[in-house]
Amino acid sequence: MRVEVGMSAPAVTYGPLTRTDIVRYAGASNDFNPVHHDETFARAAGYPGVLAHGMLSAGLLASFITAWVGPGWVRRFRVRFREIVWPGDQLRAEGVVTAVASAPKPGEPPLAELDLTLRNQHGVPVVTGNATVALAE
Repeated sequence: MRVEVGMSAPAVTYGPLTRTDIVRYAGASNDFNPVHHDETFARAAGYPGVLAHGMLSAGLLASFITAWVGPGWVRRFRVRFREIVWPGDQLRAEGVVTAVASAPKPGEPPLAELDLTLRNQHGVPVVTGNATVALAE
């Protein structure tokens, strides 16, 4: 894969996110905190309604990276949660190459650093992050 600083991956859109998506994620992750599926509980906790798991959003960003570079090439992945994701949100994953380095050791592939953003339909970043990926030669 030929990569240069400033190169962007094709953006990927997810959603609109449904309550069913959120409940399915709860089952897959075994995270049944009622704030994610119980409207009354979420309102009592001070939210306007149920909200998505942060890790659901992080997982979407991770799937964006693996679709871009391949799952076997991700060496490090970090995220920061910025905003709450709500049912009905449409999310857009974006990524850009910020650095390319030669192989850390002989026989290993070169590395690239990526800046990543998951934005809602208003263009607001809900998750930001970065990753180090190995480059197939």
